[in-house]
Amino acid sequence: MKNTGNLEAFLNKKVDEFNQPFFIEYDPISIPHLFSKKQDIEIAGFFAAIFAWGNRTTIIQKTKELMQRMDMSPYEFCLNYDNNSVKRLKGFKHRTFNDDDLFYFIEFFHHHYQMSDTLEAAFLKNPNNGSSAGSVVEAALIGFKKYFFSLEHLKRTEKHISSPVQKSTCKRLNMFLRWMVRSDKAGVDFGIWSKKISPSQLICPIDVHVARVARRFGLLQRKQTDWLAAVELTKNLKKLDAKDPVKYDFALFGLGALEKF
Repeated sequence: MKNTGNLEAFLNKKVDEFNQPFFIEYDPISIPHLFSKKQDIEIAGFFAAIFAWGNRTTIIQKTKELMQRMDMSPYEFCLNYDNNSVKRLKGFKHRTFNDDDLFYFIEFFHHHYQMSDTLEAAFLKNPNNGSSAGSVVEAALIGFKKYFFSLEHLKRTEKHISSPVQKSTCKRLNMFLRWMVRSDKAGVDFGIWSKKISPSQLICPIDVHVARVARRFGLLQRKQTDWLAAVELTKNLKKLDAKDPVKYDFALFGLGALEKF
């Protein structure tokens, strides 16, 4: 890792630049920011995160389209949906995510929210109190996928929910967890969960942009961009801020995707 003091100062400066309200409008996180009810934020945020691959403008447009099909009340829609309301979702598609996948997601939310008032509970099905990097969130993601697909479903739908078991970076779910768990005065992330998963336990979302910048700074040595790479990057980011390592997602993503660093 390059000179820690200089790197920390530079990345903190970039966090301050990108972790600002202006960032919201052009990012998928803008969709859950349309809502104020906790459950609406959770559901809208989950879809925005799951759809987050490819062009950001398209991601935002498609997620907003889905929210409009749900009358901009995703929680009420999922809780009370029936055959008539589901017809409104027919034909929805975003890349490889089609309406069959969507029907199952709605079925899961319908099932889950009858038993719990928060999606946080779905990530606490596989508790792990170990102290090793990635252990808490790794257990949370493994338990979540198992629980998410505990209802009858099409095999094809499983590809839309990643897990460390498949060695995936789990970039989209880690991003969703960042949105729900961490918070600060900038107001980009929500921090609406109870902190049973703490900000210090989060794993940094990693994609090609983040990985490229991280390798340039010596924050990542692993050649493959996979789950172990996400854990390695987060471990090094903790050397800069042990309590809130994933705040550097703003800096690494901003440098890589927006500034083309």
